[in-house]
Amino acid sequence: MGLLVFEAYVRLIAFDLYLRRGSFSALYERVRGCPVRIGVARLGSVERICAAVDLATIWYWKEVLCLQRSAATVCMLRKHGIPAELVIGAQSTPFKAHAWVEADGSVVNDKPYMPTKYTVLDRC
Repeated sequence: MGLLVFEAYVRLIAFDLYLRRGSFSALYERVRGCPVRIGVARLGSVERICAAVDLATIWYWKEVLCLQRSAATVCMLRKHGIPAELVIGAQSTPFKAHAWVEADGSVVNDKPYMPTKYTVLDRC
């Protein structure tokens, strides 16, 4: 588990840099460029990888944004052979945007009702 937490922490830093530069498009392209690795010995299940990202966010030196956490989670899941999508949604009143991760059509890093609370704007 320690290796997964370390990997998650490094990914949080990388995606934090994209967000600090205001480069949403670069972050988005980076996530799109994370392929699902076929034939990889799975280091962890979906739950284990999501737990590692959650632990890394606890130790991160500042608040982790949902987009940052979800981008890191998607790339880790794909690296470990699990197809996953970054989902970005919004609600209109009050306006609020949110990002989460889905694998096999289910929300894996947030509450399961996210797709009903937010209108899905994009999947990556």
